Amino acid sequence: MRARRQTREPTIALINIVFLMLVFFMVAGTLAAPLERDLALVRTDDLEGRAPPDALVIHADGQMVYRGAAQADAEGYLAGLDPEAREEVRIVPDRDLPAADLVRLGRDLRRAGAGRVIIVTERALQ
Repeated sequence: MRARRQTREPTIALINIVFLMLVFFMVAGTLAAPLERDLALVRTDDLEGRAPPDALVIHADGQMVYRGAAQADAEGYLAGLDPEAREEVRIVPDRDLPAADLVRLGRDLRRAGAGRVIIVTERALQ
């Protein structure tokens, strides 16, 4: 008796199908309608950002403001917060605030009972 020959998988056919699908999707992706040439998209880099409403804002001169009300010091600010809110305190410093003042304020907040002090910054998109 003769040994039965095993039939091979049609791998070449599968490779051809995958290649054709790849070419199809490359062509279909380039056929998408382009934006109109005279269209100018909205620029958001000049918009005035606002601090989160639950954050303590520190101005360049050291003045602290929370929800529109001036705060005298870190202890007074934390005294007005709920115990849960004291676990995570967010501060938004002005970019012209000296780093030493920012570090001092962070220490004062921790000493007054803040669990975590988070500094909110902006990420510049280039």
